[in-house]
Amino acid sequence: MSGVVVLTDRRVARRPLVAVVAAAVAGGVRRVVLREKDLPRAERAALAVELRALLAEAGGTLIVAGPDPLGGDAVHLPAAGPYPPPSCGLVGRSCHDQAELRRLTTEDYATLSPVFPTRTKPGHGPPLHPEGLRELIEVSPVPVLALGGVETPDQVRACIGAGAVGVAVLGAIMRAEDPTAAATTLTSAFFKAVRQPSGATTGDQK
Repeated sequence: MSGVVVLTDRRVARRPLVAVVAAAVAGGVRRVVLREKDLPRAERAALAVELRALLAEAGGTLIVAGPDPLGGDAVHLPAAGPYPPPSCGLVGRSCHDQAELRRLTTEDYATLSPVFPTRTKPGHGPPLHPEGLRELIEVSPVPVLALGGVETPDQVRACIGAGAVGVAVLGAIMRAEDPTAAATTLTSAFFKAVRQPSGATTGDQK
């Protein structure tokens, strides 16, 4: 897991969800986490099939939030459980502090959040900021994606500079008037940060 990973939220998307994901893929995104947990399973599974096919054409991967992979082989689990994680080809876990990182066993990666203040979950935190992110990454047993309020190239660079292998974004793509342009901007910032690491700092998401 690395690069720019998109989390879905059809409630804030400016276009139909499949269209937004297709636009993000056109902008270089290759991994998407399907949330939409309020949907009935059959409807969510049908959406997973559609998104999985879309990503497969680009060599990408659909990850399903929750322990049910909906016919696939990749899941992203909440910090609360289940423990131990199910056996899947790819397993991620949401974490927020050292205690949750210590509970990781066979997971392939973790997200750490919130790094910056976020409009998706206002008041959620307190934000880690790049300094706190770095401290947790140093004790994490698995690679880390930075999550929460990441919307600008400077923020992407700050997260990679702190040791994250990538960033997970929601609002930056879902709310974008042009998801392809937004995805292109963020993925370009990621690759530049990987090639030329820097200690650049960034402003917080407002």
